[in-house]
Amino acid sequence: MISYLKGKILNKGQNFAIVEVGNVGYKVFLNPTALIKLETGKEAELYTHQYVREDALDLYGFKSPEELEFFELLLSISGIGPKSASGVLATASVANIKESISRGDPSLLTKVSGIGRKTAERVVLELREKIDHLSYAGKAKGGDGAAISGEEIDALMALGYSMPQAREALRQVDGKIKDSGERIRQALKKMGR
Repeated sequence: MISYLKGKILNKGQNFAIVEVGNVGYKVFLNPTALIKLETGKEAELYTHQYVREDALDLYGFKSPEELEFFELLLSISGIGPKSASGVLATASVANIKESISRGDPSLLTKVSGIGRKTAERVVLELREKIDHLSYAGKAKGGDGAAISGEEIDALMALGYSMPQAREALRQVDGKIKDSGERIRQALKKMGR
């Protein structure tokens, strides 16, 4: 099993990067968020999952062991393949996804192409107990420790902001503010609206 690669990024495609390690190029599939951070010609470290099928041998890459561990946990759920699992990790940080699942909120997962409401609810149900046993800890926090809710992100996205913009603005909101409406107003102020 190939579980880690460190090498130069030779080329980037729509959903993959070619990583040169010891004069061998490995095609590693990445979610768009991780792919943007890689620079062609620069060295990168990736934790990988080798996905073996009858007709393919694919590598999926992640910037941290936490992302890899969560990806593998998602794959353990019936109906979730590597593309859907990678899509889940592109929607939010592992801490945000874990927090959403802990609250029993499937709304974050339904934003992923290929995951409908029923599948998202099943993922939440099956992972709710398992996520507490992962080797990493952490909750999705805003500034000063307030939890970020899926509803707050949804509200900002309905106003035309991207998920990363909404998440970042909510992280900057004072953690002492608990009311969701006020948190959304403060996030809008941070984004200049």
